[in-house]
Amino acid sequence: MGKPQHKVRIKWSPEFSYAIGLLTTDGNLSSDGRHFDFTSQDPEQIKNLMRCLGIKNKIGKKISGQTKRRIARVQFGDVNFYRFLLTIGLMPNKSKILTSLDIPDKYFFDFLRGHFDGDGTFYSYWDPRWKSSFMFYVEFIGSSKKHIEWLRDKINQFLTIKGHITKGAGHSCYQLKYAKSESLKLLPKLYHKESFPRLSRKYLKIKETLAIIGKRGLI
Repeated sequence: MGKPQHKVRIKWSPEFSYAIGLLTTDGNLSSDGRHFDFTSQDPEQIKNLMRCLGIKNKIGKKISGQTKRRIARVQFGDVNFYRFLLTIGLMPNKSKILTSLDIPDKYFFDFLRGHFDGDGTFYSYWDPRWKSSFMFYVEFIGSSKKHIEWLRDKINQFLTIKGHITKGAGHSCYQLKYAKSESLKLLPKLYHKESFPRLSRKYLKIKETLAIIGKRGLI
């Protein structure tokens, strides 16, 4: 047998940690112990992953099982990187069984930004119950309750904010939500340096919201 191919440089950094966050949410580890599949409706997401991991593979297309639309994907193989991901807690068919991950504290919020860009959402609205009351939420989504609870515990460890976990009737995913006051503590940590990788459309949406409440320079 030949030597395992080493394509991805395994060294913790803001970019590497961000990519791990993306793979945690939108990545798929094949059961063959070598291959990865990363699919996204946003081409920028795939380009960010490839740039952060130094992947040069061609971006392809696949048919989405839910929408039947053609969406972008990248596939690559790297035995060494695959084995590394197993050691930090990722695995094939991870969605419902994922628990904690071994992420260095120094890079946790870079990982979390990737997680947020992959399976998170940000929304805002004017609350009709109170005049001039503008509300917004940062939300992380996942199929594994244990993983979502781990995220909440880690964020609370760093920022002393608790959020709240919900699971609506008929929904298969859990939502970890941070309301306005806690989001104002979380967002500067997620976007702690402007040059670090991020999904542009989510970042701009958040910037616009912060401008509405007079927090333009927060991130």
